[in-house]
Amino acid sequence: MINELKEYIPAIHKEGKVIVFGALIIMVLAFMMSDNLDLIFAMPVVFCAYFFRDPERVTPSGNNLVISPADGIVQQIVETYPPDELQMEKIEMKRISIFLSVFDVHVNRIPVSGIVKGIVYKPGKFINASLDKASNDNERQAILIETDYEKKDVIVVQIAGLIARRIVCDLQKDMNVDSGNRFGIIKFGSRVDLYLPKNIKVRVLVGQKMIAGETIVADLSEYS
Repeated sequence: MINELKEYIPAIHKEGKVIVFGALIIMVLAFMMSDNLDLIFAMPVVFCAYFFRDPERVTPSGNNLVISPADGIVQQIVETYPPDELQMEKIEMKRISIFLSVFDVHVNRIPVSGIVKGIVYKPGKFINASLDKASNDNERQAILIETDYEKKDVIVVQIAGLIARRIVCDLQKDMNVDSGNRFGIIKFGSRVDLYLPKNIKVRVLVGQKMIAGETIVADLSEYS
């Protein structure tokens, strides 16, 4: 019976287990004080378990594919320079910005197979992640990956939002990574920016719903 339920109930990300457990303890204490409080305090438990859910994903195979690093909606596709903190050459890249609401899965996944060439955390503001200036002003974690396919530069940036107050990234410099694998989480509403070489053809559109680890953003062998 338990194994059958696991197929329908996603696991909880490790970063959320303490929060869910704490909310559960508060709910039990509230229930002990009054029968009328159990439903009120059960709601935060359910929401936290829902927010920190970590479902399994089936990643398309092919080291030439770029896979969405986050669930959410494509907010913007623009040509701009790489994040300053990575200290890269000022060459324009395509930036695909994905906005995550509090109802989206917030576990982030590797967009391409390759090696981590740089990783920089930058403190910043906590303005609404849906705003364009959030890419430059908000607290963020920038990761530069050199792809296995033709050694191209791909950047993924975890950006805190209006509510988010913690970015978790499990990667380290020189680490080998595979597309679709989990690498971190942003707690509560946030944004993830994906930077690709300017001449790569993007397969997604503004307003499109993305699924981390599954949606194909681009093919590094296709040029615009």
